[in-house]
Amino acid sequence: MGDKRPAETLDGTPVTMAEGSPPPTAFLEVRDLRIHFPTDDGLVKSVDGLSFRLERGRTLGIVGESGSGKSVTSLGILGLHNRRNAKVSGEIWLDGQELVGASPEEVRRLRGRRMAMIFQDPLSSMHPFYTVGDQIIEAYRVHNDVSKKVARKHAVDMLGRVGIPKPERRVDDYPHQFSGGMRQRAMIAMALSCDPELLIADEPTTALDVTVQAQILDLIRDLQEEFNSAIIMITHDLGVVAELSDDILVMYAGRSVEQASVQDAFHRPLHPYTWGLLGSMPRLDRERSERLLPIKGTPPSLINVPAGCAFSPRCAYAELNEGRSETERPELAEVEPGHRVACHLPLERRRQIWETEILPKL
Repeated sequence: MGDKRPAETLDGTPVTMAEGSPPPTAFLEVRDLRIHFPTDDGLVKSVDGLSFRLERGRTLGIVGESGSGKSVTSLGILGLHNRRNAKVSGEIWLDGQELVGASPEEVRRLRGRRMAMIFQDPLSSMHPFYTVGDQIIEAYRVHNDVSKKVARKHAVDMLGRVGIPKPERRVDDYPHQFSGGMRQRAMIAMALSCDPELLIADEPTTALDVTVQAQILDLIRDLQEEFNSAIIMITHDLGVVAELSDDILVMYAGRSVEQASVQDAFHRPLHPYTWGLLGSMPRLDRERSERLLPIKGTPPSLINVPAGCAFSPRCAYAELNEGRSETERPELAEVEPGHRVACHLPLERRRQIWETEILPKL
């Protein structure tokens, strides 16, 4: 599955690049993605100008508070938004194929075969009236011309591969007969049934106890090594990101405020919102001098996002920017190789604040 497929549509014709758009250089490349929802109260800008890149074999962790746009982004990549209710613009390139401008049928045929998703709540994501095996069989046969007998054997193999005991028997059980951790494993087996090259995991360890969380994360890591998949890990748990991800994308109010390697994001973060996320995370590797430091205030309404920096009403350093935070939106800019930040504070001032004010409290 690590082979490079040519950039072509499903009927074999070459992909037409967007006019004036340079060809993508990464396996997954998202450019200026905007996902807006018209409502009676106004336009909800759930994702508003998001760009990032991801290579095969690497894991990108997308973090942020609830409502920051993480899950909406993942559903947008998979083409799961109803186009009558959502306004989607920008570009999503998967191995040279543009998805935003592709037909729903074309994206549907890619879903499962080349990209798949592990949903947050497997009990509500899996159909309660069909056995777990039947659902894996259906997902496999949609993209593979095989008999039901062959697909059933594949389903048993996949359940065994993700660590479900006695898979030849459990394949005939219903979702409610599985524990939370086993349901999550079954969901992973379904997502991986066609060896997708892009796997999106949306809060895959939510509501699971700590030992099961560790098992699920180990499983995802092992499967990535086997299939060389690109993985997007969506979570609000920075501990999960530190455990599994190579790079981090921090989202706030539908936009990216910081993108960096895991090492830079944890040891040299350069955005006040990232500092706040780190301050509110429990630490077991060192003794804290103070209690957890929650971020004051609440995220803004995505209908009425502040005109300048969306984080400025909650930022303790906004007043140092001579009013720019209230009127001017900061652009994501590269401050170091591979490290991009959207903040008005001068770079050296941010580094000083991190070293002298924030780091000693963590």
